[in-house]
Amino acid sequence: MPEGTTRNYSGFRDRRPPRLTRALMLPGAVYFGGESSVWGGGMAFYAPEPPTGWPRTAAARGYLLTAGQFADLVAQEMHRAADGDLDLTPVLRHGRDMLGSGRYETLVRAGDLDGHPILTCTAPGDPAAAELRAPSARYVGMIAAGLYRTFDWSVGHIHEYLAALPGIDAVWDRGELTAVIEDMHQSGCR
Repeated sequence: MPEGTTRNYSGFRDRRPPRLTRALMLPGAVYFGGESSVWGGGMAFYAPEPPTGWPRTAAARGYLLTAGQFADLVAQEMHRAADGDLDLTPVLRHGRDMLGSGRYETLVRAGDLDGHPILTCTAPGDPAAAELRAPSARYVGMIAAGLYRTFDWSVGHIHEYLAALPGIDAVWDRGELTAVIEDMHQSGCR
């Protein structure tokens, strides 16, 4: 259960930790839309081909998972039971596979690293047509903590990155965003 939420995730059937984690800068953009039942406010999605005017690089943390662990992760993001495997052949072959029309039901191959595909799940459809929605302060704080832990970025660098993301850029006041990031940093949420 992520801190500050009420949603309990079952986790992976294979409880072994990822074999490796790594900071990644992916081509594309992170944007916020929809309504998170876990965090409130907008949810983070990945746009591999962002619209004109959006950022062109997405900061991420990569986890070297088994195919079964990835299937469990995707199932839980789709609010389903983590009890089966995914056929990854379409996304590996074509770079994209729509499992359904809901949030996080589209698999994307964002590239390759050291002989492993970089896979994620995101929203279907054209990000340019998405209804942007600002994320909650709790969600922004959790993302800021992840950026700090993954990249060791300063508060200023985290602010600069987050302030440019669609869904945050036109909604969040600079002072409010800085306060959330500084609170994360001062609370030791590293």
